Amino acid sequence: MGLFSGRKHGGLFTFNRDDGYLEAILRDYNNLCQCDTLEDMKMHFLSTDYGDFLAGEPSPIHTTTIAEKATQKLVNEFNHIRNQAVEPLSTFMDFISYGYMIDNVVLLITGTLHERDISELVDKCHPLGLFKSMATLSVVHNVADLYNNVLIDTPLAPYIQNCLSEEDLDEMNIEIIRNTLYKAYLEDFYNYCKFLGGQTELIMNDILQFEADRRSINITINSFGATELTKDDREKLYPQLGLLFPEGTSKLSKAEDVDQVRGILEVYSTYRSFFADGVNNEKSLEDSFFEHEVHLNRMAFEDQYGYGVFYAYIKLREQEIRNIVWIAECISQNMKQKMNQYIPIF
Repeated sequence: MGLFSGRKHGGLFTFNRDDGYLEAILRDYNNLCQCDTLEDMKMHFLSTDYGDFLAGEPSPIHTTTIAEKATQKLVNEFNHIRNQAVEPLSTFMDFISYGYMIDNVVLLITGTLHERDISELVDKCHPLGLFKSMATLSVVHNVADLYNNVLIDTPLAPYIQNCLSEEDLDEMNIEIIRNTLYKAYLEDFYNYCKFLGGQTELIMNDILQFEADRRSINITINSFGATELTKDDREKLYPQLGLLFPEGTSKLSKAEDVDQVRGILEVYSTYRSFFADGVNNEKSLEDSFFEHEVHLNRMAFEDQYGYGVFYAYIKLREQEIRNIVWIAECISQNMKQKMNQYIPIF
């Protein structure tokens, strides 16, 4: 299975010509700052890259508004880069969007199964994962319509057709569908980065291997107590890449509880501290994952002549938005003593 073809990206002599301008946009990155009120945050944004993205929003500003507007700004920047990109960067940017498409597809499947209003579902879709065949959603009345009229006409079609049938959408647990598609996507993205080679392969290798390991660990922990997911089914959902593959994932597939997962990860220096950090009230396992993800994405900015920085920029901006929302929630709920409990970026 593969979605890529064509030339590889340039090196020292051609990278700046084809992709240097777009890479330069990413390096103009500003740190988060803390404010006393949401109105202070709005004023502070004027002196940052966010500018007047909240202009015209009535007071009092809500944290949901800040999140929506910040996300839309990120989407606009992504689309600007994607529209200016030439091959193979344009295909690389498409791969970034496929992860969000998977989440949107799962949302559409879930909503259709529960007979939710289609327009309501589209409004809840992530804007980075929109696709053209969404225009045909008006003809969707059941999962069969969704599969035959929408899903097989998306960029995810090769993953869907190779991993899922029309009947699976009706019968399979929705999280199994999500993880099945994400497994195929990660493996394909990983192979594409290997095809590109150079600094792109070097940086994205670490990033995608970590993402694969994170998903394998989460699949394992979330499956405890889930009667519809057998150990054999669990192993089939693990991406076939990462530091844990194949020995670690084989052991994870047999784990019975969180303590066994902790013991399996003990031999991996990268993940050894995650459970030690995640057992107290101040830091969760998810926080440890986010911190390591930020570290890997920051490292992408240490290199040039590769595409890892484009992926890293999107992910760091997403973390920045999560941080902004966290700070805004602390302000609005008068819990300023917790404002510093965000994930540092730079």
